[in-house]
Amino acid sequence: MLYGASRLVGGLICATVIAAVPANAAARAEAAPIGPANRAEAVSIIAGLRKIVSPQGLQAIESIRIGGINQVISIRSQDLRNPVLIYFHGGPGFVEMPLDWWWDRGWDEYFTVIHWDQRNAGKSYTLSGPSDPATLTPERFQADAEELVQWALKRFGKRKLFVLGHSWGSMLGLKLAAAHPEWLHAYIGMGQLTDGPESERRGWAWTMAEARGDGNIQAIKELEAIAPYAAPGQSVTVPAILTQRKWLNHYGGAAWKRSGGDFEAAAFKLAPEYSDEDVRNAFKGQVPVTEALLPKILTTDLSPIRQLDVPLLLLLGRHDVNVSSEVAAEWFAQVYAPSKALIWFERSGHHITSEEPGKLLTTLITKARPIAEQAGDVAP
Repeated sequence: MLYGASRLVGGLICATVIAAVPANAAARAEAAPIGPANRAEAVSIIAGLRKIVSPQGLQAIESIRIGGINQVISIRSQDLRNPVLIYFHGGPGFVEMPLDWWWDRGWDEYFTVIHWDQRNAGKSYTLSGPSDPATLTPERFQADAEELVQWALKRFGKRKLFVLGHSWGSMLGLKLAAAHPEWLHAYIGMGQLTDGPESERRGWAWTMAEARGDGNIQAIKELEAIAPYAAPGQSVTVPAILTQRKWLNHYGGAAWKRSGGDFEAAAFKLAPEYSDEDVRNAFKGQVPVTEALLPKILTTDLSPIRQLDVPLLLLLGRHDVNVSSEVAAEWFAQVYAPSKALIWFERSGHHITSEEPGKLLTTLITKARPIAEQAGDVAP
């Protein structure tokens, strides 16, 4: 062995060991790819980096019985004495568990974080297959959400917990908060759905203005073809919704200054919680869920909910047109809650988790966790 010069690593002086190797071997090493060579190697690296080793913690993928079928959750916690936070993902039919390796780094230091793949989506689809179409109703998903919260309270021995609802999940979350405030430390709404029809109308108008300003004849033609879009008293069809979303996404109405959300969905391929089969199945159930639920969701008006008996935190992307942050802010100004706070994310659209993950983490630490601390629900 030959010992070369010392080098500075992590603030410590370490001796660098240089092995004497043949010149041709060195050349081959120089030319070899530095990897990772495949998905398995990549996710193994990520899994190792985020492995929870704390004796007080837990890292698990579990199947639990909800709504008559087995559904899958992930649990990550550095200390199970910390408050529980359940994340209700958006969609419907989209999942966010396979994104948490990317954007919720650090959450598990302050909360016991539960991600849930809803029926007909993600790992729950892999495990249980397609759900009975008769169960693809807002009411069934709402009941599933309530069952999950009750399960978590019992499993972790908590009196209350946090629910964070994103997009479609914010409809489930807000309705749960209104019906069962006794279960929650606070309700956290992100990309909050309030008056669905009004949000859709404003999204169409914004997109049309962008298209006209851009001189995009094709977009103008397609948007005009679905007008009057989400008119009062009228339903919206899935094809009309998809047309509106196609051009809204094109102009950055969902992800600020990005055309669509492919940048985020690409992270699925590196999710350590997801097997290759899970990745292939991630969206297999999305079409029937979209057809069954989306028109009902987007014509739901939750603005008559004017009082919550639980603290409210609203996290809104300043540039969110996908689920209008303007409409949500107008609702927030009128709703009563024991305490409430509206936090604007100035560099975000609808994808706050990926667009401003640092601010999201600090917001949860400074705005949500103190509520649990006041109730004595934290690790010593």
